[in-house]
Amino acid sequence: MSRRREIVQDLVVPSAADQIQVVEEQAEQLARLAGFSEQECDNIAIAITEIVANAIFHGNQGDVSKKVHVRFTLTEQDFIIAIRDEGFGFDPTSVADPLQPENLLKDRGRGIFIVRTLMDDVVFRNADTGTEVILTKRLLR
Repeated sequence: MSRRREIVQDLVVPSAADQIQVVEEQAEQLARLAGFSEQECDNIAIAITEIVANAIFHGNQGDVSKKVHVRFTLTEQDFIIAIRDEGFGFDPTSVADPLQPENLLKDRGRGIFIVRTLMDDVVFRNADTGTEVILTKRLLR
């Protein structure tokens, strides 16, 4: 990537399923601009889709009056995506381990595990309203 300053873009979308693709497309556009490989772009898209869906359906309970706030930050070293819902928050440690035998056949509960596998860093924190998830993918040069 040539020398450039940090790029920051904010996006606020209503809690509607069709908005997942809007956020995903913006993330993919920035990932390509950064020079990520096609596989890395796909991994970022999968992670974004999962976390934005969680924000819409779990955090905001599908309430279209509530928003999902997304901040994309692209630096020379990292692509950081912060996603915040307007829900009541949750404890990520309360999510069952999908690799435990009793959870293997469940049809839910794998999203956070998958996101942690695809991204270099995943941080959950309680915000003033809702939960904020910060995803980081490092640019390896």
